[in-house]
Amino acid sequence: MFDKVMAKAATTLSDYLTVGEAAERLGVSRATLRNWDKAGKLKPHRHPMNSYRLYRRSEIEKLLGQITEEESD
Repeated sequence: MFDKVMAKAATTLSDYLTVGEAAERLGVSRATLRNWDKAGKLKPHRHPMNSYRLYRRSEIEKLLGQITEEESD
């Protein structure tokens, strides 16, 4: 049973980015991401084992699209 839970967690975790990965993808600092969290611009999720902040890959890609659109205007 534990193996099934861990396998599911591993699959699910691949849908998420760490703070550093998300910051790099967006081209901002980790501190900026934390500030956006506090301001309610992003909603972090927590890693089930260590409570680190994680961001849904799809939300980061959506935000990246918005940033790209704003820069092109």
